[in-house]
Amino acid sequence: MELYFAENFFSTGKRPIMNSDGSHAGTLDMKSLFSSSIDIYNQDERKVCGGSFRFLSFSGKWEVTDGLGTTLGVLRPKFKLFSKKYEYDAGPRGLYEITSPMFSKHYLILDSYGEHAAEFEQTNGWLQSGAFRLRNESSQLGNFELVAVIMGIHETQRRNNQTGSTANSTTYTPNM
Repeated sequence: MELYFAENFFSTGKRPIMNSDGSHAGTLDMKSLFSSSIDIYNQDERKVCGGSFRFLSFSGKWEVTDGLGTTLGVLRPKFKLFSKKYEYDAGPRGLYEITSPMFSKHYLILDSYGEHAAEFEQTNGWLQSGAFRLRNESSQLGNFELVAVIMGIHETQRRNNQTGSTANSTTYTPNM
């Protein structure tokens, strides 16, 4: 199945999740400007999934939950030189590796056997809010669960960019 979704520019508010034919599949709710947590609702506006950084977690672990708040899996960044790599632990459903070349916006999701489970790409341009296309081929991972995983990757990258830009910023003084 193929889904399209995007965040709002200020990472707050609700946005539609669309099928490949443009029909409404659900809603992505970025709950607050001051929090990176999200909720995902199906077509009937019933909460089916959520995602947030674990409370007081400095390790960058993003927890994906079902509509009742039960943990479905945990996303964590993994260090890999010259590429972006994440690991999604879906408990008894398996461990998934999510990788992308360093400057690419295309990601592959492989199961623990190295088989293709899903893929997604960031489709927005520079200075635009995040927009994504997801193709899910997994029988183990739900579409909305993967939307929460993708938003977790996006929020992790945003956190890293903010931390890096703050830590490495210098004051520019022009030569006069």
